[in-house]
Amino acid sequence: MSQQILEPASEAEAEMAAAARACLVAALDHSKAETITVTIETGAATAPVLHLPPRALRFFADVLRQMAKREPMLLVPQKCELTTQEAAAFLNVSRPFVIKEIEAGRLHCRMVNSHRRIEFEELVRYRDEQKKRSEEALKKLRVASDAMGEEI
Repeated sequence: MSQQILEPASEAEAEMAAAARACLVAALDHSKAETITVTIETGAATAPVLHLPPRALRFFADVLRQMAKREPMLLVPQKCELTTQEAAAFLNVSRPFVIKEIEAGRLHCRMVNSHRRIEFEELVRYRDEQKKRSEEALKKLRVASDAMGEEI
């Protein structure tokens, strides 16, 4: 399975997505069911009944949230490898920054001929690690700021 880019939703699609997400989240919040049954009423014709795990519906709710915000989405299979350009887009940084992080040993990749390929799981690990470092730095800054405020 390859990655798939979903373009931003139109205004009408965004409104429908927001309403559908609200209904879905409300149903999930009040349900402790192991499976959820979805039926489609088409009038005279009998439509198939779907049995879905709540986890799948939470995923759909996330997709609907992005659609309602009219933001593009990138669906990437977990075992996928990305180029440095794709990795930069995922991390919301520049391609040269990704290459610098690879060369510094903070982001791991493999070479395919002369091209770098980064596993999606590695990108998630790197992103989470960077987020943790940022949170720790903010805590230290807050402590230092509080200490300076007491001295004044």
